[in-house]
Amino acid sequence: MRPGLRIVFMGTPDFAVPSLQTLLAGPHHILAVVCQPDRQRGRGKIMQPPPVKDLAEAHGIPVLQPDSIRTDSFFEQLRALAPDLLVVVAYGKILPTTLLHLPPLGAVNVHASLLPKYRGAAPIQWAVINGETETGITIMQMDEGMDTGAILMAASTPIGPRETAGELFARLALLGGDTLAEALGRLQEGQLPATAQDHSLASSAPMLTKEQGHLDWTLTAHRLHCLIRGLDPWPSAYGFLAEKRHRFFRPEVVSLQTREAPGTICRADAQGLLIAAGTDSLRIHEIQPEGKKRMPVATFLRGVSITPGTRVT
Repeated sequence: MRPGLRIVFMGTPDFAVPSLQTLLAGPHHILAVVCQPDRQRGRGKIMQPPPVKDLAEAHGIPVLQPDSIRTDSFFEQLRALAPDLLVVVAYGKILPTTLLHLPPLGAVNVHASLLPKYRGAAPIQWAVINGETETGITIMQMDEGMDTGAILMAASTPIGPRETAGELFARLALLGGDTLAEALGRLQEGQLPATAQDHSLASSAPMLTKEQGHLDWTLTAHRLHCLIRGLDPWPSAYGFLAEKRHRFFRPEVVSLQTREAPGTICRADAQGLLIAAGTDSLRIHEIQPEGKKRMPVATFLRGVSITPGTRVT
């Protein structure tokens, strides 16, 4: 059996955890983990470590959290470790050329789309928003571009008709770990050819903003259905009821065309809020009033009175 690769792992959020777990369970030697600095989170603004840091420290792996990865001192730190390969999974910053070419095998990335589709920061969310029925994981040889490197391996998975970005995120994180393990095994055996991307087929997946969640009810119910699922759990889709922001979850397309203006609530009962859209209608099953927790619409209606004809703006 070949000896394991000497790897520096670069990753920060929950999505990267299964990939690191896979490497820790395999034959490879994790020299160090590089992740973003601890951040303030929650209403209490408490400093919290990234999930990848917690896992690395639990296994006694050295953790590096540089404010910048473009310094000579950080480059020298990595060079002293003499890695065979960098494995990058949702690290959060673009790697400079000096780091990409430091290890003999370069750097590979676990990307949550079937490249060249959905290059960028939010590939999972945009796949759901755009109504895709399939996505997957791509193991890519990193280059200086944004997700433009050669494809080493890909694995596809269907997107469920009601699946949210958050649910898909969890599945793809696991698939990423499994695909990475297979790819590194083939890489060691010299059986992992690189295939250049067809750049003419590329699409982008830019970072989302909170403002993108403000629903335009003139869109079709199908488009709204995809948008709400794609923005769940963050930044989430919302509208205004009685001038207060309400976030909407668990949508269902209802083949019902009404004469009501888009955004009009046609029915409010234990089954949900039935709201007119540009084409057909949308039933909302869960809601989060401003300043409160997410809840079933049936629970929400016990404390408020919503009459047909009320508008969501």
